[in-house]
Amino acid sequence: MAAAAGSSDGVVKHLLLARFKEEVTPERLDGLIRRYAALVDAVPSMKAFHWGTDVSIENMHQGFTHVFESTFESTEGVKEYIEHPAHVEYANELLPLMEKVLVIDYKPAAGKA
Repeated sequence: MAAAAGSSDGVVKHLLLARFKEEVTPERLDGLIRRYAALVDAVPSMKAFHWGTDVSIENMHQGFTHVFESTFESTEGVKEYIEHPAHVEYANELLPLMEKVLVIDYKPAAGKA
């Protein structure tokens, strides 16, 4: 199983968890989310985008309020996305507006062990 997790083939989910700075208005946040979603059309390796806000009753969010999930066909696709000029421009605007951020890339696995 470790070999599969390290291989470059297969779907990769790119998760970004964020807590935005207090001065980020809801209107600004809406615009940022629309621009994030638009990267699907701008970056060929990005296949899908979903987002949401924390609704957990467990109160284990550690201050993270938003989750952004992008789907890629491979780890190479994630690399292409990270280096793509449209992503670089967007990230340079987005990251300074975050108080806290966590990024994880993973390969989805079936629920059975």
